[in-house]
Amino acid sequence: MFILLIYRFGSAIFVPFINTDVLNVAFESFSGTIFGMMDMLSGGSFSHATVFALSIQPYINASIIMNLLTVGIPALERMNKEGGEEGKKKIASITRYATVGLGLIQGFAFYMMLSNTDVAGMGPVLQDRSMWVAVVIILSFTAGSAFIMWLGEQVTEFGIGNGISIILFASIVSRGPTIVSTAISGLELGTLNVYLLVGIIIGALLLVGFIVYITNAERRIPVQYAKRVVGRKMYGGQSTHLPLKVNMSGVLPIIFAQSIASFPATIAMFFPKPEEGTFWAGFLAAIDANSALYAVIYFLLIIAFSYFYTSIQFNPVEIANNMKKNGGFVPGFRPGKPTSDFITKVLNKITLFGAIFLGILAIMPIIMGHLTPVKNLALGGTSVLIVVGVALETVKAMESQMLMRHYKGFLE
Repeated sequence: MFILLIYRFGSAIFVPFINTDVLNVAFESFSGTIFGMMDMLSGGSFSHATVFALSIQPYINASIIMNLLTVGIPALERMNKEGGEEGKKKIASITRYATVGLGLIQGFAFYMMLSNTDVAGMGPVLQDRSMWVAVVIILSFTAGSAFIMWLGEQVTEFGIGNGISIILFASIVSRGPTIVSTAISGLELGTLNVYLLVGIIIGALLLVGFIVYITNAERRIPVQYAKRVVGRKMYGGQSTHLPLKVNMSGVLPIIFAQSIASFPATIAMFFPKPEEGTFWAGFLAAIDANSALYAVIYFLLIIAFSYFYTSIQFNPVEIANNMKKNGGFVPGFRPGKPTSDFITKVLNKITLFGAIFLGILAIMPIIMGHLTPVKNLALGGTSVLIVVGVALETVKAMESQMLMRHYKGFLE
C-alpha cells in the first residue's frame, strides 16, 4: 500500500520546462492515438508530463519482446526452460536493461512530440528547446519508468500478486474520481440525464459480471492415465482434465492491435494538419478512432493477435508428448499426433470465442459514442478488463496466502 502511495505521489510531480496547461489542451485531440492509450495506462500522468509519464509501458513492451524472442531464439528458449532459477534471473536481468533502453527511446519520442506541439493562442509546450532541456526531460521520463519497474518488483517479491499488474490497476482506478466529477458536471449542465446515467451504471455492472464469467471460463478436456506397476506398487489409473482458458491471451491482443491501428494517426501528429478536401485529410478522417473503418480494422487485428499470442503461449504438440510420456491419453483419441490435433481443434474454437469477446469489449466505446451523447464518461472495455483481471488474480493470491497460514477468516 505504501508503494502504491509513492506511485501516486510521483504521478503528481511535473517534469521541468514543460507548459502543462498547453499540453492538457493539446491532449484533448489525442484520444484516437497511441498517446491516448498510454495516458489511460498511466492514470493521466502522460497528459500531465509527470516523472511517471511513461508508467510501466517500457517494461510491458520489454516483457512482450522477451517473450517473443524466447520463442524465436533457441539459446533464450534453452535458458528459460533448462536454466532453472538462474536462467530465469538472467532473462529478468535482460528485461530490465531492455526496459531502460526502451524508456530512453520512448522518452526521446515523447520529447520530440512535445517540442513539435503548439496550441493556437497558447503557444508551444516547450519554450526552451536547448540540448540541456532535452537531456533533463528524457532522463526524467526514463528514470521514472525504471523506478516504477523496481517498485513493481518489490510488490511481486514481498507483497501479494504481480506488482506490475497492481500498479497498472492503481493507474486505471485513479481516474475514477475524474469520471464521477464528469458525470456530476454533465447532470448539472444538462448534457447528461439521470436515466442515461443509471443505464450506464447498470451496463457497467453487467459488463463486470460478464468479464468475470469469461475470465474464469475454461474448456476442460478429460485425461485418463493408464495403470502401471513399478516394483511392488501400482501407479496411475486416475482421471483428470486439461483446462483451456477461453481468454488465454488476456488483454495483450487489445494492446497490440490498438498500437498498430492507431499508428497512422500517431504518425500524422508529427506533421502539419492537411488542408480540408485533400487526399490526406480524407484518409485521416477515414481512419479516425471513431470511424467505422477504424473499428473494423481494430476488431480484425484483435482476432489475429489473439491467435498469434495463444500459439506462442500454448503448444498442443508439446502437451500431447508430455501426456504420452506419462502414460496419459484423451479418451477416444490415440496418444501422439491424434491427441495434439484434437487439442488444436478445441483450442482454435475457444480462441475464436475469446477473440470475439475481446473485440466486442474494445470497440464498445466507439459504438457507445455513436449511440449516446456521452463521449468521455463510459469506461473503456479495455480498462474494465484489466481492472477485473487484476482484482481476480489478487483475490486468488490472497486466498492462497491465507490457506498457507491456516487462516480462514475471509474464506468462510
